[in-house]
Amino acid sequence: SPGENGDIYNDGEDTFITGTNPDNYIWYSGKLWRVVSVNNDEGTVKLITQWNISAIDYSSGSADFVNSYMEDWLNDTTTDGFLGNLREPEKFIKMDSKWNATMMSDTSKPPSTTIVEDPVGLLNIYEYQVSYTGTDYTKGYLNVGLSWWTITQYNSSNLYSVRTTGAVSNSIATGNAIGIRPSINLKESVQIVDGDGTESNPYRLEGDNDKDLNGVKLNTRYSGEYISFGTGENNLYRIVSHENGSGTKITSAEPLKGNGSFKTISFGSTITFSSTNTIGTFLNGEYLNNYLTEDDTNMIGNNTTWYLGTVGTGESYKLSKYTDTVNNIPISNTAKTQVGILRWGELMAGQFNSSENNISYWTLTPYSSTGIRYIVYNGPTNGSLPTSSSYGVKPSLNLKENIIITSGTGTKEDPFIIKEE
Repeated sequence: SPGENGDIYNDGEDTFITGTNPDNYIWYSGKLWRVVSVNNDEGTVKLITQWNISAIDYSSGSADFVNSYMEDWLNDTTTDGFLGNLREPEKFIKMDSKWNATMMSDTSKPPSTTIVEDPVGLLNIYEYQVSYTGTDYTKGYLNVGLSWWTITQYNSSNLYSVRTTGAVSNSIATGNAIGIRPSINLKESVQIVDGDGTESNPYRLEGDNDKDLNGVKLNTRYSGEYISFGTGENNLYRIVSHENGSGTKITSAEPLKGNGSFKTISFGSTITFSSTNTIGTFLNGEYLNNYLTEDDTNMIGNNTTWYLGTVGTGESYKLSKYTDTVNNIPISNTAKTQVGILRWGELMAGQFNSSENNISYWTLTPYSSTGIRYIVYNGPTNGSLPTSSSYGVKPSLNLKENIIITSGTGTKEDPFIIKEE
């Protein structure tokens, strides 16, 4: 049931949920999703994440989804990849999903000219605009006040995107890094076992509705799940990944606040993050001492390696990872500190609530010899000289291997309570 302000639209192939804010929220694998449509023949259910999980350049120039950075990012099965961090994807997801990436001159229903088979994809522009049955689709539930990519080519170098107003635009595929809202198709066999579809009580899926997690190791849990950590108004964190093996990388659920306002800081005198640059000094000093409890700091691993690979305009997000998988070499530019910040293109390096998180924040990743990338408040990314601007701070750190859950289910409303084993 789509809820009182929702309706359905059947185009003969798929049945779409429409409306301003229908009760079509699902919580799966640490993330909040919206139900977009049901395939009439297969019974599969198409989902899109409610918020931007990250933001990258779509490609090195071509607007073709195949072999793009975007296709790589969505279907990345490595230890910090999107697909690699979904819970049991073969159990929940139609792994041979078909994504209609046909080039279009308008937003009408595309013919099946360019079909790509992948576990994870993006919505096409038609699917976005039919989410509202009236003439003004900016009022539809898929407009969340952020800018994000679709899969639909406008021409050989541009794609349709959704602007912060909800209006449809076309954006050049390279040099224009905007938000990623991944889409998946749930198998017909997946069952709803709890929830009412509202944002505060989303539908829960059989096999992803754990109740008693007392004693379970945190390092077995999923990217996006919430943790009670920190103090005061900064007491909510999220799992990023398990890139350091046995530990759990986490980040604050939103950039740090002080007295109700987001804290801003300059990056430093150079583009190199370290324990002694401006933001690194703050994170490994004042932040550790004043924003965390003693129990919190005891759970943090001592020396995390932070990877400082440069990603230039039109280059792959993989250049910022722990291994330069473009050239198959380890990242040589690193820093070792207890606390750092997220990389550009990393999981959880997106914008998660456009009405509340109205702050841009720094990443670790340079885009040139003089500039650092930051996540813009409304979804895209941009670059700045490290000294010229002040932006928000979203701390990231690695918790030790021996951290266990004592209670909670990992949602925003019921975060994990954790302790050392």
